[in-house]
Amino acid sequence: MIHQGSCHCGRIAFEADTDIETVMECNCSHCARKGYLLHFMPREKLRLTTPEANFSTYTFNRHAIKHRFCEVCGCAPFGEAAGPKGEPTVALNVRCIPALDLATLKVKKVDGRSF
Repeated sequence: MIHQGSCHCGRIAFEADTDIETVMECNCSHCARKGYLLHFMPREKLRLTTPEANFSTYTFNRHAIKHRFCEVCGCAPFGEAAGPKGEPTVALNVRCIPALDLATLKVKKVDGRSF
């Protein structure tokens, strides 16, 4: 299924070709503050519909994850990193997909604070 999403102001917009049934809610210092609900998927299944130049990047801790965000509205639609086998992976913030009914999703809680 193709999901369309964006940051609040629309400067970062995307299409994600993925089925979203389960999301991760992490309690690490970054995810908890932002309220992320994350869906992991292969990077090639995410298509940006706005220029890559429109987003900014934040990294912290080991600097392994590139957290992409809009410098205008502050929304962070996704992060990029290598998956467990080294494959390019996206952590999609499903809260940035307006048509998705969040109440239908299974939420897996992850203790990122302890890592």
